[in-house]
Amino acid sequence: MLSHVFVGVNDFDRAMAFYTPVMARLGLALRFTEAQRPWAGWQQPGVARPLFLVGRPYDRQPATPGNGAMNALLAADRATVDAVHALALGHGGTCEGPPGLRPEYHPHYYGAYFRDPEGNKLCVCCHEPA
Repeated sequence: MLSHVFVGVNDFDRAMAFYTPVMARLGLALRFTEAQRPWAGWQQPGVARPLFLVGRPYDRQPATPGNGAMNALLAADRATVDAVHALALGHGGTCEGPPGLRPEYHPHYYGAYFRDPEGNKLCVCCHEPA
C-alpha cells in the first residue's frame, strides 16, 4: 500500500542518533544515508518497499510535526514494542502513551506511542496475540 514515509527533521545528526537504534531493534536495515543532503532511509531486509525516510524537507524550510500526523511501525511481538519504546525514550524521545493493550482498536492490538526529538509522533505496535 505504501511506497515510503518521510519524516522531516531539522537536526539530522540528532535524528540519526534517535532512529538508528529504534530501527535496528525493529529489524529494519539502513538502506542509505546521505549526510550532505541530509536524509536516510530504512527498509525490511530483502524488501525494496516500503521505505521509512528521515531528512531535511525538500523545500529547505524548517521541519515541523503535523497536527494529527503519526506513523506506526510494525513490531513482530509485544517484547519488541516494549523494547523500542524504551529505546526511543532513552534516545531523546518523549512518551505519548506507554506500551499496552488497546482493545478499542482490536483485542490483540498492543502498542506504544512516542515523539522523536523533533516532535514527530510515532507508534510501534504488534497485532499478534501474546
